Amino acid sequence: MTVTRQDVVDFLYKEAKLLDEWKLTEWAELFTDDGTYIVPPIGEPEASPVNSLFYIHDSRTRLQDRAERLLKKEAHVEYPHSTTIRNYHNIIVDKLDQEVIEAECNFTTYRTKREVLDSFVGRQQFEIVQQNGQLAIKSKKVILHLDSLRPQGKISLIL
Repeated sequence: MTVTRQDVVDFLYKEAKLLDEWKLTEWAELFTDDGTYIVPPIGEPEASPVNSLFYIHDSRTRLQDRAERLLKKEAHVEYPHSTTIRNYHNIIVDKLDQEVIEAECNFTTYRTKREVLDSFVGRQQFEIVQQNGQLAIKSKKVILHLDSLRPQGKISLIL
């Protein structure tokens, strides 16, 4: 299958929609078996997980566990679930003719819960591959463009 830029853009929008609809199990299935999902420390987008404490550094298994845990009532911080709206913009797709397609975009995630609105902004970098005739995420890196996590204080949802 020949992948076009629009295929990649549509795939990223599908990913955002699954997260906004709290279809976290289906979202985790978008990743390859060796897929990763990482959120490095604010101000250190190239930090090494060996030397720095990442907000999130999940393998495919860990992100599946995270998705399943967030869907349970016992995940008090996210039950009932937040309402979220994700916007992906300035999408750049590169290396369409290669085995690993690179995509990056700016993002804004709005989260509302208990009458509080939190905003997360930044940049996302994806490595996307074809797997069984469909696109799949090999890696997703979320680079937060915030001074700190205040006033939110925590990341209790998947960005």
